Amino acid sequence: MRETLIVVGLVILGVALRSGRANCMRKLGAVTFLVASFSLFYFPTRSLLAGMGGAFLWFFLPWFELLTRIRRMRLPVENRLSQRPIPNPSFFPNATEAAAAMDEAGFEHVSDCGWEWDGMRQYFRLFWNPEERAIAAVCLCEQSDVAFAFISITSHDSQGRIWRTTNFPFAPTLRCPPDVRWNHVPCGRNCFHQILSDHRGYLERQKIPVSQLRIPDPDEIEISIEKEMRRQLDHNLATGIIRLTGDGHFQYSKRGLFFLWGQFIKDMVRFC
Repeated sequence: MRETLIVVGLVILGVALRSGRANCMRKLGAVTFLVASFSLFYFPTRSLLAGMGGAFLWFFLPWFELLTRIRRMRLPVENRLSQRPIPNPSFFPNATEAAAAMDEAGFEHVSDCGWEWDGMRQYFRLFWNPEERAIAAVCLCEQSDVAFAFISITSHDSQGRIWRTTNFPFAPTLRCPPDVRWNHVPCGRNCFHQILSDHRGYLERQKIPVSQLRIPDPDEIEISIEKEMRRQLDHNLATGIIRLTGDGHFQYSKRGLFFLWGQFIKDMVRFC
């Protein structure tokens, strides 16, 4: 009974710590869950290996979704953006504030568009600024009852490379081509002006002067997004992350499932 109460107490403590707002408390809560899992398997067996196996079970939880939903996914190779109305602002966090901040920073609205990927819907509000030589987007990803928004700022240089700063909250689900460079900022950073400052600083650190950046064509922004996605698919086909199904779609290969598992682990560690 004493050992059972210890495990129950650790679980309750972990839930309490995870409910805190401080990042250190939430991380301590995640560690507490690991200790509870270790104790749950250690006490009946008195085996350190069994306890460690119980703790590491958390890191294998993503395989349930990988081997069920994701393994059966079929995604289109050729996907096109289409003009779509932006969803209700209540489901589009920070979209109104971000758009207003983009307007203050001299970015002009280009279009509202989106596409679907096997039940997941993505909406984009696209902006451009010829002086910054950059494209800005506030994006909403929606799947079932889960939705999240993020901001991205993209610049193209004269050599065809893409430089992007974003507060996208998760690890990428596909490998990026070598000519696409991502600068991830904390997902809690929702102020567009600060993200724009981060983007300028990122370009300075990479020694990319504004004079080397291409002025975007507002009429070609949607086409450039589609072409970038196709290049990314071709890169992942070449590296074996995905494979063609023969009907105009692709799916994750076995190597791709292990790649996604690694990305899930990164997110688990980062968000713990």
